[in-house]
Amino acid sequence: MTSTVINSDNLNSDNLSDRLNGLVATLATGSLRKQLQAIQTLSTLEAAGERALIDFLSAHLALQVSGQISGAETAESGLPTAAHGSAYQCLYRSLTEDAQSFVAEKLPHGLVIPRSEKGIDYGDLQTLLIQQAYQAADKLTMQKLCELAGERAVKRKWIYFTEVDQFPITDLRTIDMLWRIYSEDKFGWSKQHELWIRLGQDWERLWSQLIWKSPEGAWTRYPGEFIWDLSAPVGHLPLSNQLRGVRMIDALLSHPAWVQ
Repeated sequence: MTSTVINSDNLNSDNLSDRLNGLVATLATGSLRKQLQAIQTLSTLEAAGERALIDFLSAHLALQVSGQISGAETAESGLPTAAHGSAYQCLYRSLTEDAQSFVAEKLPHGLVIPRSEKGIDYGDLQTLLIQQAYQAADKLTMQKLCELAGERAVKRKWIYFTEVDQFPITDLRTIDMLWRIYSEDKFGWSKQHELWIRLGQDWERLWSQLIWKSPEGAWTRYPGEFIWDLSAPVGHLPLSNQLRGVRMIDALLSHPAWVQ
């Protein structure tokens, strides 16, 4: 069975309006899976679909402003989700004047103003993730962890597992949020943590689930055997320096940042 691309040329105005209304309603109240499907469909509807995505992100911005006015900076309703990230990525990639103007005027650097307790700039990481340049983002993530660990780690270009405890919760959650919102909620340390707990903290089962090991027990070879796009399984990225053994990722997934 072949799918039909829906656009303004093959729908009359009434059907298009009904279709748009349904998709907009899904964006407002649907599950993440349904939201992502709606965003994909809206991206095929040319100007009408693009306007719906702009309105969706504008509503999110209004919530953020409302939260700041009320002092509720950490209110969950003000945080971007993977649906917002996907909608933003569609507009970021668009060549239309409306999309480019919205991004440039309202969200030129992305959906998040990254926070850091150590003054580390995560803007470059956000840009790579927006662009879905996941291999480059993975490499940069390790560099940011080295910055968190200090000058010696920056020079050696990797970190000791004993250095993980000093990482601020704020910074780890910032990096994790960036990965999650720009990967349709597939990637991030918190996703790995959830899977690790669900698997009874069994490392061998986790390696297999993440495809970090083959069914025969061979380690996945970097970089060619890893999957650098959204066809990867949940939690596949970031790699978390997994080639240096279990102690580092054990310390990372055990960090208080993932305790609600």
